[in-house]
Amino acid sequence: MKSLSEFTIPFVGLKNGTHLFEYKIDKAFFEHFEYEDFNDVNIKVNVILNKKTTLLELHFEVSGDVNINCDVTNEPYDQDINTGFDLVVKFGNEFDDEHIDILIIPHGEYEINIQQYIYELIVLAVPIKRIHPGVKDGTLDSDILKKLEELSPKLNKNGQTNDEEIDPRWDTLKKLLTDK
Repeated sequence: MKSLSEFTIPFVGLKNGTHLFEYKIDKAFFEHFEYEDFNDVNIKVNVILNKKTTLLELHFEVSGDVNINCDVTNEPYDQDINTGFDLVVKFGNEFDDEHIDILIIPHGEYEINIQQYIYELIVLAVPIKRIHPGVKDGTLDSDILKKLEELSPKLNKNGQTNDEEIDPRWDTLKKLLTDK
């Protein structure tokens, strides 16, 4: 995959100290990764780079929202995203990204591309179970929710469904539990 140039930070010309990089992430960013789960994206990413003589410290702050479809009703809604991540970049003999929060790059490198880290941060910040807030609080008026309610089994006082008769054999088995 070709890297996007605006996410490449040339750290060689920077002075030691703190530097701020701001990025505006939209749907085109995810189209580059061929990720199509988001209907719309409105995210701001701040990357604070602390350059030291022997290493780089990167702190990612991600905030905004993504428009996704609900898993229950398939209705689109805006999911808030607020997350952070710290990455330490060290210099070594060869490239090594086996650790989650440590990246080792060769001594001769003069820039680092952070697009993959931003992509993974945003995708992993979205909950696995995507439920519209209106489903949770009961304010969403949806045909799918009405149909689910209509088809769901109704429970009586005993915690059993009304539509089915209890097999009398179960009553006999229940007596075994109470007869001691």
